[in-house]
Amino acid sequence: MNLEKPSTASEIDAKIIDVLRHRVGKDERAAKPHDWYTATVLTLRDAIIDQWMESTRETYENGGKRVYYLSLEFLIGRLLRDALSNMGLTRDMEKALREHGFDLAALENIEPDAALGNGGLGRLAACFMESLASLDIPAYGYGIRYVNGMFRQRIDDGWQVELPETWLSHGNPWEFDRRESAYIIGFGGEVVANGDAVEWRPAEKVEASAIDTPVVGWRGKRVNTLRLWTAHAFDPLRLDAFNAGDHFGALAEQVRADSLVRVLYPADSTPAGQELRLRQEYFFTSASIQDIVRRHVQFHGDIRTLPDKAAIQLNDTHPAVAVAELMRLMVDVHGLEFSEAWEVTKATVGYTNHTLLPEALESWPLPLFERLLPRHMQIVYAINSRVLREARKAGLDDAAIAAISLIDEGGERRVRMANLAFTGAHSVNGVAALHTDLMKTTVFSDLHKLYPTRINNKTNGVTPRRWLQQCNPGLTSVLKDAIGPAFLDDAAKLSDLNALADDAALGERIAEVKRSNKIALAKHIKDLTGVRLDPDALFDVQIKRIHEYKRQLLNLIETVALYDQIRSHPERDWVPRVKIFGGKAASSYHNAKLIIKLANDIARRVNSDPSVGGLLKVVFVPNYNVSLAERIIPAADLSEQISTAGMEASGTGNMKFALNGALTIGTLDGANIEIKDRVGDPNIEIFGLTAQEVEDTRANGYNPREVIEGSRELQQALAAIATGVFSPDDPQRYAGLMGGIYDHDWFMVAADFDSYHTAQRNIDRRWEQQTSWRASAIRNIANVGWFSSDRTIGEYARDIWGV
Repeated sequence: MNLEKPSTASEIDAKIIDVLRHRVGKDERAAKPHDWYTATVLTLRDAIIDQWMESTRETYENGGKRVYYLSLEFLIGRLLRDALSNMGLTRDMEKALREHGFDLAALENIEPDAALGNGGLGRLAACFMESLASLDIPAYGYGIRYVNGMFRQRIDDGWQVELPETWLSHGNPWEFDRRESAYIIGFGGEVVANGDAVEWRPAEKVEASAIDTPVVGWRGKRVNTLRLWTAHAFDPLRLDAFNAGDHFGALAEQVRADSLVRVLYPADSTPAGQELRLRQEYFFTSASIQDIVRRHVQFHGDIRTLPDKAAIQLNDTHPAVAVAELMRLMVDVHGLEFSEAWEVTKATVGYTNHTLLPEALESWPLPLFERLLPRHMQIVYAINSRVLREARKAGLDDAAIAAISLIDEGGERRVRMANLAFTGAHSVNGVAALHTDLMKTTVFSDLHKLYPTRINNKTNGVTPRRWLQQCNPGLTSVLKDAIGPAFLDDAAKLSDLNALADDAALGERIAEVKRSNKIALAKHIKDLTGVRLDPDALFDVQIKRIHEYKRQLLNLIETVALYDQIRSHPERDWVPRVKIFGGKAASSYHNAKLIIKLANDIARRVNSDPSVGGLLKVVFVPNYNVSLAERIIPAADLSEQISTAGMEASGTGNMKFALNGALTIGTLDGANIEIKDRVGDPNIEIFGLTAQEVEDTRANGYNPREVIEGSRELQQALAAIATGVFSPDDPQRYAGLMGGIYDHDWFMVAADFDSYHTAQRNIDRRWEQQTSWRASAIRNIANVGWFSSDRTIGEYARDIWGV
């Protein structure tokens, strides 16, 4: 028996017992569930390691090109089920554990969600890493090993409370400590001439050391590496200070280092918060770039050949300082001329933009940037000089040149990180067709004029392994029976379902799976919140980061209007609905946190009102994360994708819901447009203003008060919320939030309300015709295989990375 690569249930059983005794240190009779979980992970990990090493060895032997994916977030979720499935060991592991009285699913639930991300950006990075391995593309993911991550959300009296996420409190059996991969990260200090060279002498240094996690591809063909950085002080304890009685001051350097890897997105509303954010971004970016350059020089010698062997992809603007850091290493350490280094940098780096929101296109106060990174500031100025001379030579006017500049001179001088990433990359891609078009005409319009071939589109995708096969095994089984297993290897093969869309028997089988998923979710929500849900009601779901542009507020106001109508017209045949909300609000985002409170206030009133009976329930599910999404999405009937048109870059939740047979209600925004084109107009419910209409409405003197006064349902709903009907303990709680809709309504809540309300009643009528609803659900499943992250990564590989 080969203990390193168990292949049968009996071999796995023997291996687990051996691991339990010799590595966990427990006799099987005394072992607790968490011991069995650890032994299960370590057993599986041993099976993965050989393939991991083989994948790495093969890349070196072939001299292959690697992809390096830099992201501040990797929302990887739980790994046990994912790795078991991709290695093809799920059934054997289930059988082996059953012999000892353990259920694999129960052990999977012991694993905490890794607190390495917040929303779609991080989940996309996780999908991409899995697809890179599945497509046999050598890759490293680089990020930060956050000790506490975003935060754990608790709801107290309807309010969001932020608590530290303690996912590492009992260790992480997936990790490998790579202490040999450690790099010095500097901050501050001065830049001095050293002969013909320039030397940066940082005033402060910390050590970045690597922690690796294996990323298993489908059928185990390749295992890639997620490398996360943790920080250490060079002098973690000043013994002289400690012995002098300054016990806290003696630990100051280690505390300063720990702060770099403690929390994802520390609040940046204060100067100290801004400094920590910039420190974090440079810390992980510098460590990653140093690691990439060290590996290249070690195995390939000449730094000039870096573009032939490495493709560095910046996932959004957070790692943009990589452009300046790569230039610094090539010029200051490897002795390249600036012009040559600039060409190598551009040929190596690609930049993915994920948002058009100005606040997300990071910029840093110039004094802060120069104080922390003085050498990089010089390099940014030198790059800017080249770019602006190029723009002037191309005939661009002063306004265009000011917009292109890496330094914003309007008001407080700031370093524009998005412009740095754009100019330092050979490829700049959007993540949906509309988003990419808007990049060319809005935030990057002048840069697009200067570099007209640089912007390209790569519509996002999701991995069908996690978001269909693993989270919805019942549906996967039905689909295999209907069209065969080919879609497991190629999600595009789901299109074979189109021929069976009107098959009533198939529709009933899929509906049975959906109802079973709804029963399971209802039980979970009852355990979490105490709210009892009817699995035969329409499950109407909006789970995503809480932000005004995502318009949870529109959904809530329409919920209030529906509540009023049900009470006013009990004689009508209302479709029973369950409104499910989930998501976190940024700690300093007042209105987003107020929206969470409103959702809970509405839920408390509606759920306790006997006059609506079982016709309407509202629930806010606390601490939304990947594992909750895996429960909720397979149970959803209706997917709410209702962002203000032109503001959502792509979305990936919309793809996951459709893949699991939910219909979408949404605006023509982000990837909704492409989903609509794929599934067909009859199988999606579109409402509201287009992106162009939003822009025109704003430009033409939009008067939301006039719109509100012309809509009886909207007026009544806003008045009820504003006057305290749902907040009797504080009648003025939502007066300002509702007043904002009257006064400016930037996110077009009032403008889109009537259209949204009509669309929701259309959904009611669709739901009443269950045969056609099921056919639409099948057509959604059949036609969204294109939104696989395998297809997206294939396009990156062909068009951007050259791998």
